[in-house]
Amino acid sequence: MFDRIKNDMIKAMKEKDKFKLSVIRMIKASIDKERIDKKIEITDEVVIDVLAKELKTREESKLEFSKAGRTDLVEDLDKEIEIIKEYLPEPLTDEEIDKIITEAFKETEASSIKDMGKVMKIVTPKVKGRCDMKDVSSKIKAKLS
Repeated sequence: MFDRIKNDMIKAMKEKDKFKLSVIRMIKASIDKERIDKKIEITDEVVIDVLAKELKTREESKLEFSKAGRTDLVEDLDKEIEIIKEYLPEPLTDEEIDKIITEAFKETEASSIKDMGKVMKIVTPKVKGRCDMKDVSSKIKAKLS
């Protein structure tokens, strides 16, 4: 996955696509920072984690800029979000998320809100980067209530 990002960066340079090149450079820099900070090897899982964080940051910024009426910045963020999504795995459907949550409930035998952490511990690695964790958390809370 990281190799694909590097190859796409070279391709964007050759095509003189400055916007895409800047976004890919930002992604690569974030991945390199993660590798250096945590002293770890770059794996697909690390790349997905970084991409998910970058996506979340942009979506939050987009919301704030929308509230402020800055449509010019919202449009740029939309483009950045699309580029980041190209590298993330296919998003999970609601049915797939529900199935993963149900399996986690069976595995942990969760019955009260105190078991939220146990369920999240099992669900998170399976869905991270493929859906909004807020949605997952609220679905689990709803089942526990």
